[in-house]
Amino acid sequence: MAGRWIEKWDPEDQAFWESGGERIARRNLIFSILSEHIGFSVWTLWSVMVLFMGPQYGIDPAGKFFLVGMATLVGAFVRIPYTFAVARFGGRNWTIIAASMLLLPTIAAFVVMEPGTSYTTFMLVAMLTGVGGGNFASSMTNINSFFPLRKKGWALGLNAGGGNIGVPVIQLIALAVIGAAGGPRVLLGIYIPLIAVSAICAALFMDNLAPVKNDTGAAKEAVRDPHTWIMSFLYIGTFGSFIGYSFAFGLVLQTQFGRTPLQAASITFIGPLLGSLIRPVGGWLADRLGGARITLWNFLGMGAATSVVILASVQESLALFTTAFIALFVLSGLGNGSTYKMIPGIFQAKAVAMGMTGEAAATYGRRLSGASMGLIGAVGALGGLGINLAFRQSFLTAGTGTSAFVAFLGFYAVCFALTWAVYLRRPATTAEPVAEAKNPQLSYAEV
Repeated sequence: MAGRWIEKWDPEDQAFWESGGERIARRNLIFSILSEHIGFSVWTLWSVMVLFMGPQYGIDPAGKFFLVGMATLVGAFVRIPYTFAVARFGGRNWTIIAASMLLLPTIAAFVVMEPGTSYTTFMLVAMLTGVGGGNFASSMTNINSFFPLRKKGWALGLNAGGGNIGVPVIQLIALAVIGAAGGPRVLLGIYIPLIAVSAICAALFMDNLAPVKNDTGAAKEAVRDPHTWIMSFLYIGTFGSFIGYSFAFGLVLQTQFGRTPLQAASITFIGPLLGSLIRPVGGWLADRLGGARITLWNFLGMGAATSVVILASVQESLALFTTAFIALFVLSGLGNGSTYKMIPGIFQAKAVAMGMTGEAAATYGRRLSGASMGLIGAVGALGGLGINLAFRQSFLTAGTGTSAFVAFLGFYAVCFALTWAVYLRRPATTAEPVAEAKNPQLSYAEV
């Protein structure tokens, strides 16, 4: 595929960065955000579509939770091949392809969205929207290569936050459509041309990095490294919560508190909006104070907010429930930024523990972090599936979401303990057993 290729790219070289590297990186970041933003909107499309599906569609709340759960499931799995597609095709080229593929689920939904369509058809079309979830993995992998380590927290947080904000934007547009008595096809008609615009912008303004190649050895090493799986688990707690709650919030309001579609849509967007906006702040705080510290205290905050949600659910207090749920969204967004910042720092710290210094350590960190990000993002997204399945079961058995929130509270407690034990406990944990590490005193507290 023809396209613009940059043959030399060394963002860690300050002179290279200041002489034009930063300008190129920022330009690619802007249009990466645009594509990822539309991708997130399409991925979470069915969190909005179910609000349009009244009794005439014949689908109960449990069936709706399963619909949005299937979209989450596919979005999680496609993140892995999307991660490697950047090096195979080039960041610019793959962004064009990935953006164009969003037309498939959007047009399909436009065709089938009417009463009388079978549940199986709705499920298959909802699963197609999973390609929008893959956009996150390729976008983050691409932008990770453009920026130096000292800027990654900010850049990755901004990229992810700008993408995440696609969730509240589509919910806001749905609110306007519902308020104007429009149907779901009106909403889809708005997004189809926007998808085309994002693909065209990627073609015109983005670049491919020739030095970025798929490293099979790095991928295998990342899979074997325990830090990949630890960070995957923590990312379930942050991003899995964000995407799972984004899909489920409107349905919970409708099912547990009897809100109409318009009433639910008028609230649903607030949490994802604030969670998206604060994600770059999580990355920025992690750059300054250490990602592990921010992540630790963030999980404590998520546990506190969940406790209030449980109380509000038991007391059937809509105001308290909504306030605490929105706080939970904000904290999940903050944690998204801090956990993603931890990834490159952890692998660079491991390189130092192995005796590497300078550019060798930075190169090792980039290799392993780039290889692990797709897997971490995929496993983290599966948290969204878990949340929707937990809500489905909770409403089937008890008629409320209370028991699901109790389970989430326990999970956040485990995440808090794991973050402390692996990355902050003294004496510091090292990437290798102490007997083998060349620097057994290395701490991960600064990652």
